[in-house]
Amino acid sequence: MANITKKVSWSSRADESGAATEGTPLLNGSEKPKSSRQLAGGSGGVFQIGRLSTVDLEEEMTSDEDSPRGRPKEIPHNEKLLSLKFESLDYDNIENQLFLEEERRMSYMGFRCLEISRWVVCGLIGFLTGLIACFIDIVVEQVAGIKYQAIKQNINKFTDVGGLSISLILWAVLNSAFVMVGAIIVAFFEPIAAGSGIPQIKCYLNGVKIPRVVRLKTLLVKVCGVICSVVGGLAVGKEGPMIHSGAVVAAGVSQGRSTSLKRDFKIFEYFRRDTEKRDFVSAGAAAGVSAAFGAPVGGVLFSLEEGASFWNQMLTWRIFFASMISTFTLNFFLSGYHNKWGELSNPGLINFGRFEIESVEYNLYEIPLFIAMGAIGGMLGALFNVLNYWLTIFRIRYVHRPCLQVMEAMLVAAVTATVSFTMIYFSNDCQPLGPEHKEEYPLQLFCADGEYNSMATAFFNTPERSVRSLFHNPPGSYNPLTLGLFTLTYFFLACWTYGLAVSAGVFIPSLLIGAAWGRLCGILLASITAATGSVTIWADSGKYALIGAAAQLGGIVRMTLSLTVIMVEATGNVTYGLPIMLVLMTAKIVGDYFVEGLYDIHIKLQSVPFLHWEAPATSHWLTAREVMSSPVTCLNKIEKVGTIVDVLSNTSTNHNGFPVVVQGAGGDEPAKLCGLILRSQLIVLLKHKVFVELARSRLSQRKLQLKDFRDAYPRFPPIQSIHVSQDERECMMDLSEFMNPTPYTVPQETSLPRVFKLVRALGLRHLVVVDDENRVVGLVTRKDLARYHLGRHGLEELQLAQT
Repeated sequence: MANITKKVSWSSRADESGAATEGTPLLNGSEKPKSSRQLAGGSGGVFQIGRLSTVDLEEEMTSDEDSPRGRPKEIPHNEKLLSLKFESLDYDNIENQLFLEEERRMSYMGFRCLEISRWVVCGLIGFLTGLIACFIDIVVEQVAGIKYQAIKQNINKFTDVGGLSISLILWAVLNSAFVMVGAIIVAFFEPIAAGSGIPQIKCYLNGVKIPRVVRLKTLLVKVCGVICSVVGGLAVGKEGPMIHSGAVVAAGVSQGRSTSLKRDFKIFEYFRRDTEKRDFVSAGAAAGVSAAFGAPVGGVLFSLEEGASFWNQMLTWRIFFASMISTFTLNFFLSGYHNKWGELSNPGLINFGRFEIESVEYNLYEIPLFIAMGAIGGMLGALFNVLNYWLTIFRIRYVHRPCLQVMEAMLVAAVTATVSFTMIYFSNDCQPLGPEHKEEYPLQLFCADGEYNSMATAFFNTPERSVRSLFHNPPGSYNPLTLGLFTLTYFFLACWTYGLAVSAGVFIPSLLIGAAWGRLCGILLASITAATGSVTIWADSGKYALIGAAAQLGGIVRMTLSLTVIMVEATGNVTYGLPIMLVLMTAKIVGDYFVEGLYDIHIKLQSVPFLHWEAPATSHWLTAREVMSSPVTCLNKIEKVGTIVDVLSNTSTNHNGFPVVVQGAGGDEPAKLCGLILRSQLIVLLKHKVFVELARSRLSQRKLQLKDFRDAYPRFPPIQSIHVSQDERECMMDLSEFMNPTPYTVPQETSLPRVFKLVRALGLRHLVVVDDENRVVGLVTRKDLARYHLGRHGLEELQLAQT
């Protein structure tokens, strides 16, 4: 029998906000387990299956009572836990009587109008995402241009007369000032806007409700934050946050209202449910990828590969439409910005430039070299991820106060400027400034007249321009020492920067590191072949820069299908499809041998119950009875209001789904399952006081409709805000009209992989486990399944904690 290793973990209750979870009655650990299994390996400890064990360690709080963010000095943390604060999305339709009545009332034209509305929403998502991308690009270009021009004039002024330390101080202060603004708005106003947002969007598309991830405030902070961090000279890109921005736009537009601004435009009301909203968010994420890289097909594949579990053909078409509109919008407005209205030559924020036909030729004997570069990229990516993992653990434990987070971001900005200046100052790599060199801010420094410092091209520039220069500058533009030093320093700067409390992506830094060492490989290969007397195909180092960039990015984020297409679309040449695919596959295989991808690591560190594509390979021996949570809180079909209020108010459990049961005719027979009702539905019923007695006494009372539930979505009021008098507690509530009468159920002997497939593919929030006579014996939720994963020592079970 397979080993199960039980991990002992620490957790802090400092962040506990009383968020409702899909917790089950066993979360308080008060019930006795129904079954237990001896741990293999002879440790003698008893491991209980079918029981969710929580780890709660009260930490010593700081004495700063008046601070709302009173935190312990050190937060012990371990990624071997699952947080109870995350809920699942209700992707499955609740086919109750209200739903069926609404469907019956809807005409053929009504359904056609709904379908047209979906296309309109996707078009709006693409248009607005493109506009946001355009705004970010123009503001970054303008502000960064002013900054670099000021520093360049200062450096030129002090190069002759001495006192370059003043230029260094100016550079460091300007960087720190911009980054300070970006870090303050993130750390103090909206912490969820930190980073690229891709891990959070992956989780959302996977079916996990991440708090505040698709709010308007998050979007505003994200956009302002990414402008500040890129202009502040950090080793970051603005492409990753575009995916998050597109997702927020999609979530807002599709609902036809803003809960943050308390404005309801009374449009798209039908889409106010998790099923529709999640589909639109996947379109928004695709539109973000499309705007960032000019890769509409890559955007569709990103949504497909990175999250959405439920997929259909029409959804693919709509997402592709949103992506195309996004690319076109960005293209059109950027052409106007460059005073070339209608010349659609800027499809994405990052434009790799055109690779000429001669430079992209490759021979069969180069493919093994490309694969070797993929392996190097996988190993470097694994090193990057391991270093960033330990750094993130350190940040979680010690740098958890907003003021410390801002100070760390400013420190990184100042160090980045100092390192860049030092590298440029001591570099003697001077290149002639010819007409074919399109340097944006060439620095002469100590070079002769008519020459520029080559190291400054890499450091004294926005990262996108640096990538383009590494791809397209003619051979001889960089010497190997310059590229080697740049790769080394930028690798550690990028690793330190990812995870700061600023909005920033990792795509462009990864491409820049890879392009630098890839070009270095190309130069070394060219020098080897030059020694043998051949100077034909090896001469183009830009080709190896492209392969190196793909290898490094693949080694860090481990995306394969979508990344291949994104790279092919961004270069505008399909010739490199095969080498890029081979390089990304090799990088993923090699990197996965050491450690997971960067986004997966950060998802684990946030303790999110993320469901992968398949159940663990060795889990067929586990059954639904052993993974489910039991006993379950059930409600009767006609239930007393007081009982419902007490169940919802029970803070020790915070359930979100309740099986509805009906008693047998004899009265002494056990109750059998007849439906399932959600916490959110019960709260709406209590709010509208849908009681049997009131319905009889007030014949004119308006009948509750699905619109009432949609109006309350997504922020249902807490049970504490609903007043129920003592008389009303004695009333009865009939749930038969509102419950889902056909919930998905499985027998108790169903294997874990079968249960997993049902929950993962159908996007279920609750799966009821029944016995032979249709009696409820347990409930399976996302957290019950996400607890099990395949580790180095066989099947491992994670702990649940109130983090």
